[in-house]
Amino acid sequence: MIPESYQTAQYLLRIEPHQALSNEIKQLKKQFAENYDCPAAASGKPGITLLRFEQLTMLEQRIVHRLQLIARAQAAFVMELDGFGSLPTHSIFLQVTTKTQFVELVRSLRPIQQLLKMDKDHKPHFISEPTISIARKLLPWQYEKGWLEMSNTHFSGRFIADKMVLLRKRNEESHYEPVKQFPLLNVREETRQGVLF
Repeated sequence: MIPESYQTAQYLLRIEPHQALSNEIKQLKKQFAENYDCPAAASGKPGITLLRFEQLTMLEQRIVHRLQLIARAQAAFVMELDGFGSLPTHSIFLQVTTKTQFVELVRSLRPIQQLLKMDKDHKPHFISEPTISIARKLLPWQYEKGWLEMSNTHFSGRFIADKMVLLRKRNEESHYEPVKQFPLLNVREETRQGVLF
């Protein structure tokens, strides 16, 4: 058995919509799952992934501390959702039209990539294109029929991205569990020069 300090876990850092919008998106995912025999689409909480990585669980507290400092300096912003997009043959998602602040938030996470990198084969993956997944890993017929319907369906929504959520999945677990939320507080730390005399 692997000692606890050497166990690894997969992590996701996400932004999640408010409850009412989340419920609307869950309903959409559930409908898709029923219409296209795709039970996996109904699972999982809607969210926009900023970053995914694998790391030793013993480093979790250090990672949490660094994420708190980063979140503290970031301002909340509005996320706009409008329509559907797809990755041909396998994925359908909600499009996020607010990209600038998302990209800036992801950029603010890059300085800690060494801490998130377990080894040369396990580098953190920073997301450059924000989306909310409706269904992934679809079979060709599921994609074709599902995309035909979704591309002709209207959906829009907006929410304030005011916190990041860190989720963890240990190797023996089947789904992600929340570790910590990090409010975006827009607090700039002032650095004061030390007094010599």
